[in-house]
Amino acid sequence: MGGTVALKLDHDALRLLARERVTALVSGSNGKSTTAALLAAAVSRLGPTAYNENGSNMASGLVVALEAAREALYAVLETDESYLGPVTEATRPRAIALLNLSRDYLERGVRYKPLARHWRETLEAVDWPLTVVANADDPIVTWAARPAKDVVWVAGGDEWSEDGAVCRDCIVRLRREGERWWCDSCGQERPEPAWRLVRDVAEGPGLSVPLRLSVPGKMNVHNAVFALVAAIALGVDPHVAAEAMAGVGNVDGRYNRRDVDGRQVRLILAKNPASWQESIAIAGDSGDALVFHLTARGDFNSKDASLAWDAPLERLAGRDAVATGHRASDMALRLEVAGLNVKRVRDPVEAILASPPGPVSVIGNYPAFLDLRDRLDAIGAR
Repeated sequence: MGGTVALKLDHDALRLLARERVTALVSGSNGKSTTAALLAAAVSRLGPTAYNENGSNMASGLVVALEAAREALYAVLETDESYLGPVTEATRPRAIALLNLSRDYLERGVRYKPLARHWRETLEAVDWPLTVVANADDPIVTWAARPAKDVVWVAGGDEWSEDGAVCRDCIVRLRREGERWWCDSCGQERPEPAWRLVRDVAEGPGLSVPLRLSVPGKMNVHNAVFALVAAIALGVDPHVAAEAMAGVGNVDGRYNRRDVDGRQVRLILAKNPASWQESIAIAGDSGDALVFHLTARGDFNSKDASLAWDAPLERLAGRDAVATGHRASDMALRLEVAGLNVKRVRDPVEAILASPPGPVSVIGNYPAFLDLRDRLDAIGAR
């Protein structure tokens, strides 16, 4: 609310608050909150750093984050994909990390196309020194980032490749072979990455930097490579950056364990096909008891719960799970079809307590995640 009021009073509030700061932006359909948290930890080794750690990533939230840290000479701002243009123009960042673009929330394969054009037009307009850290594996991101004058390509993974199956220039299907992708019509192809992940080591020009993270999941190690390269662009020593990132274990209520009557509960956000895929991998590898929390009342874009059918839940076949939330019945049906043994408990806290004592992973879409996070905070779950 404070940021909204400030922008009503002065449309230049974001530009004025960003003036004289060294700023980095992080944007993408998935992973931007975690990447921004890792990058902020690294950049803070240079000095006090403004950072929108509550995930409020549109203009009003960025104004609040900068106002709250007026004396900070550095800023790391997680930025909503559709706001990248005006935020870039206002803050004139030194680095931008572009992670991925795919369909988001419950929208069905439309939104990423105008977003890609928006990103491309944003980078074409830049007339100051800017390093763009971009995902070489995502054809949509590479198309958007090519106009940038200084691009560092990262092998950042493309776990949900269906949305990037077509060349954005020729509208023909891309060819793929291993990590490579290319267009037979125009010759556009995957750029050669300057940085890649080899096991848990980030390897770049003359550098090998081990990454030992506290946040789980393969994609978060990829996110850490983006954060590392962006931190280097801002002047952070790479090994110092890696050490700082190792201390990040909680991102706006995600990943850290909370005790709920003998259950060590970890909340995992799954908002679109790509994040569902990664969430299932994290939970499946952990051996945790599983709770799936689905809510769709019309907030956060839709009443449509069909996104769960894009999720590769068959990978968890044979496991026990509890379905909960406003759309518990829809979730239970999807889990049963995937071959899980399902129990349905409408209330999410009761669903956690219906799981056996020990570690529990709760996978939820955005409204479900936020509701449960706030409820656990209110009851004092540690």
